[in-house]
Amino acid sequence: MQTKMSPSKTARNGRPAAYITRLERRLSEALGKTARETSGLGTPADIETLTRRAAELEQQILDLRGERAERNEDLEAARATNRELMNRLNR
Repeated sequence: MQTKMSPSKTARNGRPAAYITRLERRLSEALGKTARETSGLGTPADIETLTRRAAELEQQILDLRGERAERNEDLEAARATNRELMNRLNR
């Protein structure tokens, strides 16, 4: 013979089960995080800081490339002037 549980008993039994499920999920997440941090395979804790630093470095690269281009232009102008002066001296 099968006994029926009252709705209140079912609810009372369901609450601990849901609570245990939440605890298991939190434990699993904590263990996973610890495993990733320990192994070095996980993402760094402060992604925002690293992303900001990467953007700063990319901007620095662009700035340095611009400076290099300007210096190359100055160097080319100096070489052209030097060639012209050498040609005048050799005449």
